[in-house]
Amino acid sequence: MAFEHLLIDRDGAVAIVTINRPGVLNALSTQTLDELRRAILELKYDETVRAVVLTGSGEKAFIAGADINELAVQTPTTGREHALAGQHVLDLIEHMGKPVIAAINGYALGGGCELAMACTIRIASETAKLGQPEINLGIIPGYAGTQRLARLVGRGRALEMLLTGDHITAQEAHRLGLVNRVVAAGDVLPQAKALAASLAAKAPIAIRYILDAVHKGLEMPFAQAQVFEATLFGLVASTDDMHEGTRAFLDKRKPAFKGR
Repeated sequence: MAFEHLLIDRDGAVAIVTINRPGVLNALSTQTLDELRRAILELKYDETVRAVVLTGSGEKAFIAGADINELAVQTPTTGREHALAGQHVLDLIEHMGKPVIAAINGYALGGGCELAMACTIRIASETAKLGQPEINLGIIPGYAGTQRLARLVGRGRALEMLLTGDHITAQEAHRLGLVNRVVAAGDVLPQAKALAASLAAKAPIAIRYILDAVHKGLEMPFAQAQVFEATLFGLVASTDDMHEGTRAFLDKRKPAFKGR
């Protein structure tokens, strides 16, 4: 697929998607979001892709936010539609059924922080800054930032970040549970790719069901979530990958999962 604002590379079973607008710190314009939507759908149904790394071009920013020029002209009607469209793209990432690793190489602010939170795992540069500064523009997050942030770091910490609009360091984000790892600036993409490659070697159906069990289970009462998990366990027990994994363990060899 041809894109103006994205670069897509392949490293074996790992796809690397780069937001490529360094002149505006990779701001998420409407076009960029639509290109990302098309890319995620393409990769979701590509059986040769088992994991994705998402990053930003340049050394300053992962994604520094939404396109302010577009935000400034929103009306009540278009603003709601704009937010829903962005939420749809982030939902596609979160529910892709494949691990998506955010390689946060710089500023992850506003829509950039929201996009990172929709990813499965977040690896941040030690120099990265994260935050939801929408309050300083007289607006609120629109891509489900109020919802994902509270679920990741808790209500109190989320409200502090949302109401102050302050940026936090990668180290503070790690302490709060907003990012999984903090690494040296030059190691962000290599470590993200290494983790993605490791996950790509796991059983694809089991990974998809784990993602479903966590994402959907958190929205259910605990007893209902347990039944949902048991149902997924029963389904995965019928796969060739389950037989391969258990046999490889007994044979003391590495399994070769086929996603069947």
